[in-house]
Amino acid sequence: MAENESSQEKTEEPTPKRLRDAQDKGQVASSKELNTTLVLLAGSVTLLTFGGAMLDRIQELFRRSFMIDRGRIFDPAYMLTALEDRLAQGLLILAPLMGVLAIAALIGPVVMGGGRFRPQGMAFKGEKLDPMKGLKRIFGPQGAMELGKTLAKFGLIATVATIILWTFANRIIALGGQEMGPGLAHAGYLIAWTFVALSATMVFVTLVDVPFQIWNHQRQLRMTKQEVKDEYKETEGKPEVKSKIRQTQQEISRRRMMAEVPKADVVVTNPTHFAVALKYDQSKMRAPRVVAKGADFVAAEIRETARSHGVAVFSAPPLARALYSGTKLDQEIPAALYVAVAQVLAYVYQLRSAQRQGGEPPPPPTDLPVPDDLANPDSTPSENA
Repeated sequence: MAENESSQEKTEEPTPKRLRDAQDKGQVASSKELNTTLVLLAGSVTLLTFGGAMLDRIQELFRRSFMIDRGRIFDPAYMLTALEDRLAQGLLILAPLMGVLAIAALIGPVVMGGGRFRPQGMAFKGEKLDPMKGLKRIFGPQGAMELGKTLAKFGLIATVATIILWTFANRIIALGGQEMGPGLAHAGYLIAWTFVALSATMVFVTLVDVPFQIWNHQRQLRMTKQEVKDEYKETEGKPEVKSKIRQTQQEISRRRMMAEVPKADVVVTNPTHFAVALKYDQSKMRAPRVVAKGADFVAAEIRETARSHGVAVFSAPPLARALYSGTKLDQEIPAALYVAVAQVLAYVYQLRSAQRQGGEPPPPPTDLPVPDDLANPDSTPSENA
């Protein structure tokens, strides 16, 4: 090749197969800002909703922890047991908050990654330890974007924090004049709402970061024209393999078709070039249906199969050509051939009746009404009917 494949620009969008392969390897779009925002919002809302009750239970836990009988202070076994008990109760109090945070931490990856667990994404990759690639990430477009996001977050949060402090300045100063209990409750209320407001500011950063991460992921998976061609060959198969598959499919289809010949009422022939097997069930069909057709060698096989199973073979060259060129397998014959086929079927039924009763066979119909445009088609005999 005059142009090295590695020098080609990746201008083609990733194919569905490329995207699936990347997902299987754990290479999916991810947004740290989305995960952080969900965790912060979930935590702040949970604290605002249940923080008062949790604080009351923690205060009660501390109160009981420092109320110890004098006789037990000098018992090392009791102190260890009490510590374990208080830790367990503390974890139980914080369990709802930790559960909410764990669920929030999982929502982001599920939304961005499609909700599929991919073990390959957790596998160790030595290339991640390459210092050159690390520097490239830091000083490349990705690093510039991360720096921009960090500065934007700092500026946004600093602005919102300044507005909150300015708004609540009087209430914050008034906390010094309140009693311990009400002051702590009021301070907790202000801290909770401040936490919610600061967490909400991350939504604006997330609205910018998520579309960027999706676009950047698509850009990283772009392909060269040669990669698209190679994938197409790999997916569709080489021409010789495709030809073999087609031959196998045609052979299966031909065998299935030949299995329907013994069920036919009549086989109309050319008599050598074409053969079309027809079946008519008055209770199930509006018109006779083509169950098999073929030309040349396939036509000969149809005639041989029909004779070996006692199916009538009727020679009518114009009608055979019209049926072969104007019909498809497992479809009804065209209305223009109704009369001609009806005469042939009537002759076949009469012939069967005469054979059963030992009577004189009826004369075969002649001058069948076949339209000229159907009796003289432009198509030529073909093996692949």
